[in-house]
Amino acid sequence: MSGLSWTVLRLHRTALIVWGAFVLGSVGYLVWLTEVTADSAYATLDACPRGEACGLGAAYTYSTGMGWTSTFLYYSFWAVAAWAGGALVGRELESGTARLAWSQGVSPARWLAAKLTLPALALVLGGAVFVPVYRWAWSAHRDLMGDNRFHPDVFAVHGPLVVAYGLCALAVGTLTGLLLGRTLPALAVSVAVMTLLNRSLGSHRPDPLPTSPFWAAHLTETGLALTVAALATAASFRVLHRRTA
Repeated sequence: MSGLSWTVLRLHRTALIVWGAFVLGSVGYLVWLTEVTADSAYATLDACPRGEACGLGAAYTYSTGMGWTSTFLYYSFWAVAAWAGGALVGRELESGTARLAWSQGVSPARWLAAKLTLPALALVLGGAVFVPVYRWAWSAHRDLMGDNRFHPDVFAVHGPLVVAYGLCALAVGTLTGLLLGRTLPALAVSVAVMTLLNRSLGSHRPDPLPTSPFWAAHLTETGLALTVAALATAASFRVLHRRTA
């Protein structure tokens, strides 16, 4: 790892540690729900007299836990956008730290590439760990669940779409930070833009019918989110070049 990468890691290690703890904690909670809470729910249901609803609370605990886990992971792109726009880029431009780095032999393009590489890698690795565990947990006890694959959060975390939204948020936040150059405005605008993008891209999902082409819809939205991420990244380098020319 280069010295610049180590600098980025040192500056943003808290955010990377929080992200890693969040992903691993979510994975651990999914395993607990699937292997422990589900068994407790079944035992309660089996002990409940036929025709009575005394066991619904146990099933609700399991279903709610699964639902909140997928929801938090899905909407983590809000946190990524806010962090990228505010802490990753906006704060360094506002404080002058970025210009100090550029004056010490680090080119602006190399600075930005290092800024993006580590968080992008963390997002990809986090998704690679979370998604397979979630798919296993979600399908393990379907009789205790009341959702389907076309619920917004379930739809996203069933595959690479959740990673695509994270990368899109990183790129959009970075571009916003470069354009505004101030921490709080960049943070707020980044979250607002990602909210609009999410609603726009998700508005064309098919109805939750058994014959609906889930993977076609999922991969199409993934491609769109990655396209926005690529365009925002390219625009970020162009804006930075003009800013430092």
